[in-house]
Amino acid sequence: MAYATPPVWFITGCSTGFGFELGRLLIDAGYPTVVTARDVGKLKPLVDGKDNALALALDVTKQDQVDAAVTATEARFGRLDVLVNNAGYGYQSSIEEGIADEIKAMFDANVFGLAAMTRAVLPGMRERRQGHVVNISSVAGFIGFPGSGYYAASKHAVNAISDALDKEVSPLGIKVMCVEPGPFRTDWAGRSLKQTLSKIEDYKDTAAARMAATAGISGKQAGDPVRASQAIIDAVVGEETPLHLVLGAFGVDAVTSKLKASLDQIERWRQVGVDTDFPA
Repeated sequence: MAYATPPVWFITGCSTGFGFELGRLLIDAGYPTVVTARDVGKLKPLVDGKDNALALALDVTKQDQVDAAVTATEARFGRLDVLVNNAGYGYQSSIEEGIADEIKAMFDANVFGLAAMTRAVLPGMRERRQGHVVNISSVAGFIGFPGSGYYAASKHAVNAISDALDKEVSPLGIKVMCVEPGPFRTDWAGRSLKQTLSKIEDYKDTAAARMAATAGISGKQAGDPVRASQAIIDAVVGEETPLHLVLGAFGVDAVTSKLKASLDQIERWRQVGVDTDFPA
């Protein structure tokens, strides 16, 4: 999609990881960019001395803060062209041992906060008949790994929202992209991951084992967040914006294998499924 002037970017969750690196690349490239975080002080390294950058405090689970952030963006830059819904975090437990309040808090950030931000920016994008909504999901949006069922459920929801939104707004000139990274070298596992450790012996080789592996992976992941951030920028400003952008070799291989296995199973059970219709 070609913008007449450099698009105005708005990114949630910029204190670290993908949000920080994406904001840094955009600001350094001269794009008008709004970076946000619950603790706005953590954004100082991004915006100091940069006339094209604006840092805002934002908790996406607070509707008044969502509305205020969009208003402040429009007051500073006149519009908001690209929304990147990056804010969120992970919660791991076995399904049986999940804690209801922890699950709900994660969904509030990962799903309902994302939806609130999207609702807030769509009126302006519809009026201009132009814009991008970029939702940062995960390989878990396709695959429910043991120990990550509730996190995967939140990212499955992000994927579903993205698919539906694309059908609703693409006729209006608005593009939707759902980004599904595999493991990347951010501090997600150390800072943005909560766990309820499994104490049930039956899950020691499944949920418990994977949670232990996840907690110890920080700094060892193959994925480069800077390259990933540049790939997101290129996909937005380039000739074609994919609806699904899977990032990292692990992610591409895992998602491809999952979708092929699902299709194979559907085909094996095709006749059983077809025969459940009323006879012609």
